[in-house]
Amino acid sequence: MSKKLKKSLARILAGVFLYAAAILCEKLFPGISENLILILFLSAYFVIGGNVVKTAVSNIGHGQVFDENFLMTIATVGAFLVSEYDEAVAVMLFYQIGEWFQSYAVNRSRKSISDLMNIRPDVATVLRDGKEAEVEPDEVAVGEWILIRPGDRVPLDGIVRDGETSLDTMALTGESIPRDVVCGDEIISGCVNLSGVVKVEVTREYGESTVSKILNLVENATDKKAGTENFISKFARYYTPVVVFSALALALIPSLITGSWNVWIYRALSFLVISCPCALVISIPLSFFGGLGGAGKCGILIKGSNYLEALAEAKTVVMDKTGTLTKGVFRVVEIVPDENPEREEAKAELLKAAAYAESYSVHPISLSIQKAYGQEINKELVGQVEELAGYGVSAVCEGKEILAGNYRFMEKRAVACKKVERPGTAVYVAREGRYLGYLVIADEIKEDAPKAVKELYKHGIEKIVMLTGDRKEAADWVADELGIKETASELLPGDKVDRVEALLKETVGKGKLIFVGDGINDAPVLARADIGVAMGGLGSDAAIEAADIVIMTDEPSKIALAMRISGKTLRIVRQNIVFAIGIKILVLLLTAFGVTSMWAAVFADVGVAFLAILNAMRAMRIK
Repeated sequence: MSKKLKKSLARILAGVFLYAAAILCEKLFPGISENLILILFLSAYFVIGGNVVKTAVSNIGHGQVFDENFLMTIATVGAFLVSEYDEAVAVMLFYQIGEWFQSYAVNRSRKSISDLMNIRPDVATVLRDGKEAEVEPDEVAVGEWILIRPGDRVPLDGIVRDGETSLDTMALTGESIPRDVVCGDEIISGCVNLSGVVKVEVTREYGESTVSKILNLVENATDKKAGTENFISKFARYYTPVVVFSALALALIPSLITGSWNVWIYRALSFLVISCPCALVISIPLSFFGGLGGAGKCGILIKGSNYLEALAEAKTVVMDKTGTLTKGVFRVVEIVPDENPEREEAKAELLKAAAYAESYSVHPISLSIQKAYGQEINKELVGQVEELAGYGVSAVCEGKEILAGNYRFMEKRAVACKKVERPGTAVYVAREGRYLGYLVIADEIKEDAPKAVKELYKHGIEKIVMLTGDRKEAADWVADELGIKETASELLPGDKVDRVEALLKETVGKGKLIFVGDGINDAPVLARADIGVAMGGLGSDAAIEAADIVIMTDEPSKIALAMRISGKTLRIVRQNIVFAIGIKILVLLLTAFGVTSMWAAVFADVGVAFLAILNAMRAMRIK
């Protein structure tokens, strides 16, 4: 419990003691002075609610008149004026108890989000001149080596240069299975080192590290409000003045007719008590806090409650193939030279030419070719490298131009060859304009992908579309395996944007469109979609920068989980709106007709707020 909450609780308990003393004095000593009783009740009142009165007066001075502080101050001061001392203190007491529970609930909900902030590293042990020095992570430069011992939190992104260990990535991904890393592997800031001592070469300064980007995302998550939150804020601005003037009319008009001023003023004061919009103003954002925090615990980072709300309206999901539905871990499964296809020397020559051409590329297909080659590449022999997105790579090796890419690349460069018709990705290779042959690169479907597609349809998604730059045969095979009915293949990055634009026009008024990509080369499409979801955000700058939602693991089924969290959160929000407004209207009418007293009004107000808050806190519990 925070110091502020403890201080508030102590003030309430002190007020309760004074309130009880005032009631006992009034009951046990009937002849006691009326002024003394008033002083006792006033003492209890100002101990309990002095801050409310002070805030109300301060807000009026700043032009902010109609808020809950104003309502409670007018209602309780009015009760003192009609000599209902005990009820005046009771109203303020129960209001403050309700506020305390609200603050407690908000802190709990915020904590579910701020728990993610525990990934912030405190220090980094940097190796300088053969000595260890503990410094702030932002004082470590790119290229320096840091030492990470068991139990330490990884302070910066880097590459393991010495040692091996296991990493606890649960704070980032929500997954409990440790990740093993060895020399040469990338290591991500924010993880916890579990076993071995490792030395890591820093590849990014702290401000650009994974942990820094995630923390920035989490800190700003509550700034982008959902439409429901904005509606409630506007509703409260108009609702409160209407209530105040209605209460004024209830006090004056019947009193002028009947002459029973005390009766109707008392009813008007009760009217003000029940009208306080606390239950709505607090429970709605609290529900969204809970939803954001619950998603974060599952490794789903949502950049704002507006995106959490939009997820429930999604009807179309557009998914990239490589790295999203497939593992993106390619391997060379076939080498087919154009001449002498059975000779091992011809296969070796073809593979070597492709590896040298692709030697400067970090594309997964290029890396798979380099890995299949398995020998050290002398990059001094390679020059004039040009990578054409959506086509392939050209490079000059030992004075000869080598082309490696798709069939369209061969057409573009007027290289005569036959188009390969088989599953997998074909990489065509040519030297000095002469076709050498092709390699077949295969990718595997993620184990989680069939479940993801099934769960999305189950959650009300009407259309799933797969987009890819891969060949039609490979795309159709993946789509058939997963049960995706609509697919578009052999797309350039710009073509994907065009396709999404067309789908957005089709879906106008029919729900939101989600685009799911791996965050590496899908930034334009992620930004254009109604909701951009980046897969495998662990270490992907583009994912954290461009997407609205970042799934920190490579599990596409978490898209459906995010939708389930969204649906649950919105159900809770709607329940609170209907419940709070319904109960308040009922009790307001009963109060106006004199059926209920101020006691009933205050219990109804605090009770409604308390139940709404308890309901809102359910959003944090995600199975």
